[in-house]
Amino acid sequence: MILASTRRELREALASVREHGLRIGFVPTMGFLHPGHLSLLDLAGAGTDFLAVSIFVNPLQFGPGEDLDRYPRDLERDLALLEARGADLVFHPSREEMYPFGDPEVTVDPGPLGLRLCGGFRPGHFRGVLTVVARLFGLFRPQVAVFGQKDYQQAVLIRRMVRDLELGVEVRTGSVAREPDGLAMSSRNVFLSPAERADAAGIHRSLLRVQDAFEAGERSVGVLRERLVLELRAYPLLSLQYGEIVHPETLDPVDPVAPGGVVAVAAHCGETRLIDNIILPGGAHGVVA
Repeated sequence: MILASTRRELREALASVREHGLRIGFVPTMGFLHPGHLSLLDLAGAGTDFLAVSIFVNPLQFGPGEDLDRYPRDLERDLALLEARGADLVFHPSREEMYPFGDPEVTVDPGPLGLRLCGGFRPGHFRGVLTVVARLFGLFRPQVAVFGQKDYQQAVLIRRMVRDLELGVEVRTGSVAREPDGLAMSSRNVFLSPAERADAAGIHRSLLRVQDAFEAGERSVGVLRERLVLELRAYPLLSLQYGEIVHPETLDPVDPVAPGGVVAVAAHCGETRLIDNIILPGGAHGVVA
């Protein structure tokens, strides 16, 4: 496995890959990997010849007071996991190497989609996400890139950016990886205390109760959202930031709720912000490949 820490090392490593016409599968990460990240490598490897990963905690997507400085990091462990999973190359640049001229003045505007859900509470977050992803696409020029469904809004925006800017990358999305009790795997779960960890699992349980009501025939967004809020109240350490049911592609509110609608939640558990979602059954849409 090749480890590149500079753009020059990355270009040199990829030169022979392109020379031989190999298809590149790419998984961008911020590191501190868990089994959900590793499952994305499997998806990126399907139908490609060279598996590349980036590890970069992108400062552009963190706002004031967010957890940039304390975001968990363990490069040695990450590299061991990636090599065991079959990664061919890992790019781990410094901030100065990723942004050699300082923070970019030309950025990618997410448009109205970036103001919904998480974007309403994290100003500038998705501008930072799309800008770094566009830069990584330019550096790697992959044929395939893979992202996780847990960050549903992010996946929708990246697909839209690729479509609107004709970037020529096939974007695949892997399903949410979960702990045995249903908690969505996240690098930030390490911050949870034992009591917080127990209540955090209530997010997924609450989403499932909404799905149960939908499968029983309920279609009113008001009723389904009330069910979600009531279920979450059973977990006193959770503080709901938003709970919405939206269209899978536009992220617009929906009423009545149709198959394929996305139930999305953001909540704080102590000081840790957690997100999760489910796609209601029966739809032909969504971002899961």
